[in-house]
Amino acid sequence: MSTRYELGIDFDAVEAVDMHVHLEIDECGHKAMPEVFFEASAKYFKSEERTPSIDRIAEVYREHKMAAVVFTVDARTALGHEPNSVADLVAGCVRNNDVLIPFGSVDPRRGDAALQDAKYQATELGVRGFKFHPSVQSFDPSDPTYYPLWQVLQDLGLPAIFHTGQNGMGAGLPGGNGIKLRYSNPLLLDDIAADFPQLTIIMAHPSVPWQDEANSIATHKANVYIDLSGWSPKYFPESLVKLSNNVLASKVLFGTDFPLITPTKWMAAFEDLALSDQVRPKILKANALKVLGVERR
Repeated sequence: MSTRYELGIDFDAVEAVDMHVHLEIDECGHKAMPEVFFEASAKYFKSEERTPSIDRIAEVYREHKMAAVVFTVDARTALGHEPNSVADLVAGCVRNNDVLIPFGSVDPRRGDAALQDAKYQATELGVRGFKFHPSVQSFDPSDPTYYPLWQVLQDLGLPAIFHTGQNGMGAGLPGGNGIKLRYSNPLLLDDIAADFPQLTIIMAHPSVPWQDEANSIATHKANVYIDLSGWSPKYFPESLVKLSNNVLASKVLFGTDFPLITPTKWMAAFEDLALSDQVRPKILKANALKVLGVERR
């Protein structure tokens, strides 16, 4: 079997595309972050299955007739903890390419090594985008120091997902275990969106306490989207729901944050949102296909 990912999803056969799924453990059993973060986030989200394997994730999404974007986070500099393997993640998506789509991750604080790693993951492994968590990786994405990395991603033509808003990681721990929320302010991404207009940026999660800022950026910048992961839809800010029905109807993406929130729970709450019948299919699938550059079969 090839070790380079090739998309094998029949998008006419799936009902939705989950843009935000975490793989937290690799084939060797190595976890993406120190155990303290898993314990705190599991308690915060009340999650039942915290570290499913890539094959278990694929099984869940087949059962739901959904596709899923899967990623990890490389935060080795900030956490002093080796990340789990992107190569393993891609290999798992290769054998489950009927439902899974791999995104890569690099540690922006590694300088030129991050640039080379991003190029390798895209060209050799076949990842279809990248995931960043500024608070966990402890960096300000608007700092010009990281602009060479955003240039590489723009040149590759691949989207980038950035965590925004509140953090489950470190929640309830003294000092949040060192996690700084300000790095997840969506306004920091506005600079990148303006300076790299061909780079597709996805602001992950309802961006509480900065939801109005996120709404404004997604409205103003054609290359910026919002994914709805990390929150049950019943808790979405009213402004986000309202704008999703009009100016943001083509800019909002379905996402769960699985395994922290399951597709079953998310979809049940989504049914009760005050959204038009025209908007729902855009959120669940059509907008994701545009972001991913996928042509319907």
